[in-house]
Amino acid sequence: MRHRRLGTVLRGVAIALIALVFIGPIVWMLLASLKLNVDIYDAAKTFIFSPTLVNYVTVFGKANYLLYIKNSFIVALFSTALSLLLAVPAAYAMARFGMKRSANLVLLARVIPGISLLIPWYYVFATLKLTGGYSVLILAHMFVSVPLILYIMMSFFEQLPEELEEAGQVDGLTPIGAFLHITLPLSAPGVATSTILSFIFSWNNFMFALALSQSKTQTLPVAIYGFISYSSIDWGGLMAASAIVTTPIMVIALFTQKYIVTGFTAGATKG
Repeated sequence: MRHRRLGTVLRGVAIALIALVFIGPIVWMLLASLKLNVDIYDAAKTFIFSPTLVNYVTVFGKANYLLYIKNSFIVALFSTALSLLLAVPAAYAMARFGMKRSANLVLLARVIPGISLLIPWYYVFATLKLTGGYSVLILAHMFVSVPLILYIMMSFFEQLPEELEEAGQVDGLTPIGAFLHITLPLSAPGVATSTILSFIFSWNNFMFALALSQSKTQTLPVAIYGFISYSSIDWGGLMAASAIVTTPIMVIALFTQKYIVTGFTAGATKG
């Protein structure tokens, strides 16, 4: 009995420590976003201070973050939608027709470091006079989103029995109709998982936007960098901007964690 109580206590302590490690920086960021820079440097005012919204006024007023929020939303939305449009049918074909080699070739894009492609991409897009537009950022994000969605959806399609599609075709559906009316609705959890993860990646991406965007198409992660100068750092504004970037993603992850876990574990118990 004592060993069981001791194990419960140790488990609770371990969970508390893990939660502190992950939640502590977020809490500090939110608190710092409500402080003046002077208060951020004062350890005595870590939790007890006079809150202010001046940092958020700076972010939305002087820094014009509404434009960057719009840019991030446009790039994330269109890159996710186009990636789904391409990757979901491709994943179905590869899963049903045993195209493992083709799938592995596409998945190599997940292995190639994105930074190694920035210079060739910039040269090509600059030659085509496309740099600085939304289309360049969307295409760059799709390079990562398409293999991610392909990998997740293949696992879902491989779990679905082909007999369901055959039964639909017996009732008069074409192969495409069976896919649209039977297979795709049954794989809705996979589509939801792919959409969430692709959107989160695109929303948080810094490297592609830093090299390929311009002032009018900058996304939120790149705009945050503007609070860091050569001689000083506006910690208050930086923390407020960081809170604006991370809050939507935390809300999405909180309400969709079931789908995210399902996507990561898809195919783990197959066989």
